[in-house]
Amino acid sequence: MAASPTPHAFDLPTVVAWLADARQRTLSLVEDLSDEQLVVPRIPIVNPPLWEVGHVGWFQERWLSRHVFRLPPRRGNADALYDSSRVAHDLRWELPLPDMGETLRDLSAGLTELLERLQRLEDEPPWYFLLLALFHEDMHGEAFAYTRQTLGYAAPAPAPAPATAAPPAVARIAGDVRIPGGRFRLGSPREEPFVFDNEKWSHAVELSPFSIARTAVTQAEFLEFVEAKGYQRRELWSEAGWRWRSEAQALHPVYWRREGRVWRRRHFDRWLDLEPDLPALHVSWFEADAYCRWAGRRLPTEAEWELAAIGEPGAPPDAARRFPWGDGPPTAERANLDGASGGPVSVHALPAGDSAFGCRQMVGNVWEWTQSDFAPYPGFAADPYEDYSKPWFGTHKVLRGGAWATRSRLIRPRYRNFYTPDRRDVLAGFRSCAR
Repeated sequence: MAASPTPHAFDLPTVVAWLADARQRTLSLVEDLSDEQLVVPRIPIVNPPLWEVGHVGWFQERWLSRHVFRLPPRRGNADALYDSSRVAHDLRWELPLPDMGETLRDLSAGLTELLERLQRLEDEPPWYFLLLALFHEDMHGEAFAYTRQTLGYAAPAPAPAPATAAPPAVARIAGDVRIPGGRFRLGSPREEPFVFDNEKWSHAVELSPFSIARTAVTQAEFLEFVEAKGYQRRELWSEAGWRWRSEAQALHPVYWRREGRVWRRRHFDRWLDLEPDLPALHVSWFEADAYCRWAGRRLPTEAEWELAAIGEPGAPPDAARRFPWGDGPPTAERANLDGASGGPVSVHALPAGDSAFGCRQMVGNVWEWTQSDFAPYPGFAADPYEDYSKPWFGTHKVLRGGAWATRSRLIRPRYRNFYTPDRRDVLAGFRSCAR
């Protein structure tokens, strides 16, 4: 999005409240960690919490206090400490960082100063940079949540234990829905209040008819693949997938284990029996792809996924809904978001969030892998934060829809998440298409 004034559906008091809320969420995700828990192993899928908290504050200061308001940095060496584009991942354990107390004081002082400036603002608010900093912190809030899962820490407070079944009144659903295909406009329209550069802009694509599952793949369904020795059958895996599976020595999802005849999964620091109707979670793209081959199915392309989520039967190609259920914002009855549930819920829950074609939970619960490589749309141009998308084209796969820990103010069906296909720490599952 250009740095010029943005057409928006936001007002400044709302965004100010969101900034404060995002900061409170950041604090709640780290403030209960002991000094020992702040010392984390040097592995590629986590950041040192002390560095990541400081990076969140630095990012907000970099783009708002410094770029918009032309203030000097709070710390003279801040860029050398916290700029993720300049500081290699492995070096983040070696930096002379302020301690957590000082880091949190910097975050508090920086936000207070920013909010005071916004309250005195007489010009058009810097919408792009306000929302960039807000959504960046929301993304790191989700990352803090799944980092706690990776490290086996307690579930983030105040989230309760996860729900384990759909409410009794919700009927079970199964099978595929048939999507007629045709011309569809993939990507975000120019009137959308805020989009990231990789969503720009809506463009026509032609899709053949296809059938897509009404729900994400469940733990029970994925268990059938595990017990059929799917992880040991070379013919079910791509060349890169088999290489990953062999190096990872994977024989089942990362947080599963078998105890006698019972399969269990780790939810943060607790071991629970598998919940058959909950979506398969923490699976890599390679695992999702292998499951689909075993089941005689395939992953949807991101264009197919987007059409199934927001298209309408018989409607013109540019007449898509904003959300699967319509134009209204996410609510607790429509989507499992904001960390309120403490984890995923049954794939049969939340019928109020169904798409026009009858697909359930295409927003929230679990991110869904697609078949598609992360690539620019036609005419791509990087936004002021140039490293958001451009460095990752061609090496990542696209995920859609959001997860239980994703913030509702951030997520839209057209939002493109992206991870390398080996990642299984993130809150990802998948749904499949008929071949």
